[in-house]
Amino acid sequence: MENNLDLVHPQLSKLGYIASPIDKNIDLPSAIQQLKKEKNAVLLAHYYQEPEIQELADYLGDSLYLAQQAAQVEADIIVFAGVHFMAETAKIINPSKKVLLPDLKAGCSLADSCPPSDFAAFKAQHPDAVVVTYINCSAEIKALSDIVCTSSNAVKVIESIPEDREIIFAPDKNLGRYLIKKTGRDMILWDGACIVHEAFSFEKIVSLAKEHPKAKFIAHPESESPILEIAHYIGSTAGLLRFVQEDPTMSYIVATEAGILHEMQKRCPQKTFIPAPVEDDTCACSECAFMKLNTLEKLYNCMLYELPEINMEKGLMEKARQPIERMLNLGRS
Repeated sequence: MENNLDLVHPQLSKLGYIASPIDKNIDLPSAIQQLKKEKNAVLLAHYYQEPEIQELADYLGDSLYLAQQAAQVEADIIVFAGVHFMAETAKIINPSKKVLLPDLKAGCSLADSCPPSDFAAFKAQHPDAVVVTYINCSAEIKALSDIVCTSSNAVKVIESIPEDREIIFAPDKNLGRYLIKKTGRDMILWDGACIVHEAFSFEKIVSLAKEHPKAKFIAHPESESPILEIAHYIGSTAGLLRFVQEDPTMSYIVATEAGILHEMQKRCPQKTFIPAPVEDDTCACSECAFMKLNTLEKLYNCMLYELPEINMEKGLMEKARQPIERMLNLGRS
């Protein structure tokens, strides 16, 4: 099939995904598994995806794990059930492979908070600084960086930089503040944040903790400082998952995107997991609307038509690849 979006599926340019009708009698999970075999495709999915997509993943994990797996896969096609910057990262690591994203509009509020032109000007004000960027950013921002990090390895990345070097950390100011406190390094922070992790209500969490006095409160470091100050444990998505498996406590209040609760409950069926409340009274938990744009229907059509495909200019990919490789190499040391 010719990979021309306007010729094959005119609606893709407007919708951001293939919207072809699907026979209601099709068993989508089985059909997706079959397409993976037929096309020699691999499905990478983030913990924040809907449970039915998580269950189909060949590799399920956080940003660091998925980046590591993307660097090793031998499949011809990588289908990324996540958000745009994750699929971009997979393509940058595998420039010769076809990388698909079920919905091109599955973006990221944190990545959007750091426009490349503005960040380039910000960087120019500190010409001698080492630029560390959180993986939750665009390829253009990665290309302006010295090394990339994830919440799983951010401390290790910061500690790998000589103490006499100035550091710019972008785009997440909350993670940056946490790292300053954790490492003792003074860093220049870009003023960006994730709307999902800034949605938690301090007052409601305190009230909920009183209702569940035996529960431990655990939080992702993208959360705001007052939230982190009352947490029993702070960690990446994978870190939170590991903690609840190893810790003897039987109940937890969890401050991160609610999608992770599915895997927590699978691994610890005897334990209770309560999503941390948010400021918005219409929502019981914090969910990423971008992550939830991916559906089984979009995933099926994406694999069937091999669209939408992630493509970038070669020079941009080469520049963005270097800081990602530095991160991955640091993990191997």
